[in-house]
Amino acid sequence: QITTLINHKDKPKRSDKTLQAIQRVGQAVNLAVGRFVTVGEAIANENHELKEEMSVACIEARRAGETIAQLTDVASLDHPESDSHITIFTDKTGVVKAARLLLSSVTKVLVLADRIVIKQIITSRNKVLATMEQLEKVSSFQEFVQIFSQFGNEMVEFAHLTGDRQNDLKDEKKKARMAASRAVLEKCTMMLLTASKTCLRHPDCESARINKDGVFHRMRLALEQVIEIVTDSRPNGENEMAPISIYSGIKEFKNKVEGLRENLYFLSKENLSTMLEVILEHTEDFTDSAYTSHEHREHILELSKQAKMELEQLVSVWMQAQNQKTKDLMEDLELAILKTCQCMNELKREVHSAATSLAADLLKYHTDHMVLKALKITGVEGNLEAVAEYTCKLSEQKEQLVEMCRLLRHVSGTEPLEITCVHAEDTFQVTGPEIISAAETLALHPSSKIAKENLEVFCEAWESQLSDMSMLLREINDVFEGRRGEKRVYLSLPRPGKHNANLKVLKPVKLDTEEQAKIAKLGLELHLLTSDVDSETEKWEDQENEIVQHGQGMSSMAYSMYLFTRGEGLLKTTQDLFNQAEIFATEGTKLASALHAFSDQVHDDGKPLLQLEAEKLISMCKQLQITAKASVQGKSATFTKVDACILKTRNVMTLLCQLLPLCCKLLRKNKAGNGCLKPAPPWREDRRQTGTNAHTPERRAETFGIKSLENHVTNMTFLESK
Repeated sequence: QITTLINHKDKPKRSDKTLQAIQRVGQAVNLAVGRFVTVGEAIANENHELKEEMSVACIEARRAGETIAQLTDVASLDHPESDSHITIFTDKTGVVKAARLLLSSVTKVLVLADRIVIKQIITSRNKVLATMEQLEKVSSFQEFVQIFSQFGNEMVEFAHLTGDRQNDLKDEKKKARMAASRAVLEKCTMMLLTASKTCLRHPDCESARINKDGVFHRMRLALEQVIEIVTDSRPNGENEMAPISIYSGIKEFKNKVEGLRENLYFLSKENLSTMLEVILEHTEDFTDSAYTSHEHREHILELSKQAKMELEQLVSVWMQAQNQKTKDLMEDLELAILKTCQCMNELKREVHSAATSLAADLLKYHTDHMVLKALKITGVEGNLEAVAEYTCKLSEQKEQLVEMCRLLRHVSGTEPLEITCVHAEDTFQVTGPEIISAAETLALHPSSKIAKENLEVFCEAWESQLSDMSMLLREINDVFEGRRGEKRVYLSLPRPGKHNANLKVLKPVKLDTEEQAKIAKLGLELHLLTSDVDSETEKWEDQENEIVQHGQGMSSMAYSMYLFTRGEGLLKTTQDLFNQAEIFATEGTKLASALHAFSDQVHDDGKPLLQLEAEKLISMCKQLQITAKASVQGKSATFTKVDACILKTRNVMTLLCQLLPLCCKLLRKNKAGNGCLKPAPPWREDRRQTGTNAHTPERRAETFGIKSLENHVTNMTFLESK
């Protein structure tokens, strides 16, 4: 609006329509500033330490808005008595000054509001830490129950605040780190409960104390990392230096090599040699690993040797080309560049194969959780010797999984996935010893129900991380093969209201094996449809198109619902599925709006069909929303609702498979010059930012942490009150 005012052209003749338009814009700016400032003033009243600064910024913004309104009050210019009235036409610099003041003061309000948000998170963290200190010192169950109830509510508040912040972060690495820290806090909350109870019941047990101390230490580290991300700081001013992965190293190396086509002098041969040396040093993580197969090891060594030779040849031709740019030398250089890049691609493919095949084998081998089951049995029997034997086996398993995570990090393909691999490595590294101390405690007190429950909780955390690794492996393979990339992980659920004090939620329900078998065929049909939709969206030249983005989002959500039918993925309970179905239906309604806007621009025989299909989509999405929101009770009714949600989602996806090619065809007709669209269609300019932001990977973890944390607190409070 402000840009429109400043850039308007001064014309000798001003029509009434122009004058009225300018006045409307000025009034709209002033009204918008007024609403904005009202919120700023409310924030100032709630935060006295920044009240003065915020109030000054709000006053400046309001004054600037009023000045713009006055200068654009030009509707009465035709009257003689208004000749002395200063307006945008007589004082354009006044509008420019007011606009600058407005943007400056609005920015100041936003910065101050951001400082307040950061302070709220720090204050919430400090509350949690203070209550944790109290929990560590309690000596009676009654006191523990009271303090833990307070701790649970504080953790839920912290989860909401950090979830909002995670959603606002622009840096993908920070988002991934925040998601990892919040996942640790969520899982550790339950561990802290059972470990503390075990310690209270068996105060003289050393292994129980070690177990409890480990959980408290881990939670403090996670809380500290959240604050580091929020405040963008590191302890003692140190910089975060993440080790480079083989993938990122190869990518950078290839960019430099290919850059020689444009400029022969922009880097030295020593730089290229050093970059290759660093990459080959990292391949030693594979060749030195006891878990890399002999075949993979040999191939990696051969390709490393070949890469050195290709670089030597490249450098030789490159140096000659710097001295004389003959046609033959430039052709030789191009060939050397292609051969070097091809060799690096083969090396990348080989390390990817080595890492993912190892991961697939390990995850398959450990899927039965035999060691964990044996630890539970021998612990209840009080068989210390057998427990010691199985703890050794668990330690071996831990080393295998840690090595797997390290190798997967090298081939993950994106920085957020690298961070997820590091988080998984830390989880296995820490959870292994915690399971061992919990098993030792149970073996020493085999009749203790609390010690048994404690071991169960730690084993569940291990099993959960193994399940997450299967999902992570699929993500890494998708990125490598160029399918979907990170878009598959759009598993957002509706975010609960802020500061929700009502923690009474329905008990989450999972599908049993028989129900999964019944719904498997429907799930498979849904999976095939997501592949079809993905194929259709890939045909569009403009991947930022609003229709494409909504289609990709719906496909990603449908895929998560398919994973649910297999008992996999991040949708763990039926309530998660119903929430996802609601979001899916909402996304479908947004797509229908985009289709209607598009159809308004269409002048082609396909227009009636497009409008008809868009109306059908709205109707189907409304039906799905009604089904997802319907209240049911009992196992049979819940399964019927699950079946209906999956079925209606499948029907929507079937319609989507018909709509996407139709829209694509109409767009192509327009580009071919057949004139089926008006020029400059507004539906393409009016891309909603919220639509694209919703498709980020970090929102997948947003509600899971809060929802399950609220469930923990509710169940704990109920159980303890008994």
